[in-house]
Amino acid sequence: MNSRTGQADSYLGSVITIGILFFIFGFVTWINGPLIGFVKLAFDLATDAKAFWVTTAFYMAYFVLALPASFILERTGMKKGMALGLAVMAAGTIAFGTFATQRHYPLALTGLFVIGAGLSLLQTASNPYISILGPIESAAARISVMGICNKLAGVLSPILLGVLVLGDVDKLEAAVAAAPTADARNALLDQFAAQIYWPYMGMALVLFGLGLWILTSPLPELKASEVNAQGADTGGDRRSILGFPHLWLGVVCIFAYVGIEVLAADAIGTYGKSFGIPGNETKYFTTLTLIGMLVGYIVGLVAIPRWISQERSLAVSAILGVIFSIAAYLTKGYVSVGFVAALGLANALMWPAIFPLAIQGLGRFTERGSALLIMGICGGAIIPRLYAEYKDVYDFQLVFLAIAIPCYVYILFFSVKGYAVGRRRAAAVAMAT
Repeated sequence: MNSRTGQADSYLGSVITIGILFFIFGFVTWINGPLIGFVKLAFDLATDAKAFWVTTAFYMAYFVLALPASFILERTGMKKGMALGLAVMAAGTIAFGTFATQRHYPLALTGLFVIGAGLSLLQTASNPYISILGPIESAAARISVMGICNKLAGVLSPILLGVLVLGDVDKLEAAVAAAPTADARNALLDQFAAQIYWPYMGMALVLFGLGLWILTSPLPELKASEVNAQGADTGGDRRSILGFPHLWLGVVCIFAYVGIEVLAADAIGTYGKSFGIPGNETKYFTTLTLIGMLVGYIVGLVAIPRWISQERSLAVSAILGVIFSIAAYLTKGYVSVGFVAALGLANALMWPAIFPLAIQGLGRFTERGSALLIMGICGGAIIPRLYAEYKDVYDFQLVFLAIAIPCYVYILFFSVKGYAVGRRRAAAVAMAT
């Protein structure tokens, strides 16, 4: 085997390994959609807003722990950091499965926070890793492969949770409502909550095993400061992370993107129930959104950068988001739900474009910049929560529209101008000198 063949095999092996990681954290992340319905019933919560603490607890972990994760990665390296992230996730799944079975909501939410903490470490390592594994100009194509792995897991996880745990949820809700005594009601809910235990213990075992596998795998250790240095120190104040305005605009863009992505995927079940659609159908609606995202990632894999640039694909996606959001508002019932699911298609190419555009040229600041971008994932905690808080006060479709449009408009701004702020000025200074 010549050296070129060996390098190709190593590159392919690395892509496959990171793809498996993206599948795993996709499975863990997108199970939150139907999990909202689970906790509302299992913990006997009075409102959807209380159930949406699932997404708040999970995604706030990114804001709290992404920056510390970058310091950890500077000590451990990306490979060991990924393994550590998987171990933390496993601990979180054990905690959630245990306390959800006991119907202790605050501690169950703590388990979700720990899962999010592990994911923040895993994503702070894996996203820049796959971005700089090859040329930065084709990073969106590689991230599209990762997105296919992520969203394929997202398609499967709500279905598995629906089959293994939620069952005939409409029948159970009726039985709980008709229970003659509080003890009978609690007995039904205890039995329902206990069904979550073994699926989460199984997930913990898989996560621990993957962590050990990553440690012993031939995955190469990349130095971001060496690989992503192009344009890092040309012009402007590049002695600190503050010298990269396109990064900070990218953080806001990630916040808006993840917020609307989670809203479209995790809140779609609640959105559908607001039309009176039965719970036995709405428990699978998250899968519809993720099928749309899966299709979008396949398009990105084929088209970027061959036929369309990263920034142009982001602009098209933002425009589609505006169109589908307005269409969802103007229609009713299953048709409106269909347009919300179609937002998955609009959202699919956003992360693959935003992340590499925002970290391009950061050089030795790549890990720190990646951590800031991962912090932006907390949009998934805040934006869906705004919907949950206001949907019962105002028309739920109007609330959805009022949240979605500003997010997509900002993403459009970043795709047209924001990604280049500071970088073009630096390039002009470099040419002049």
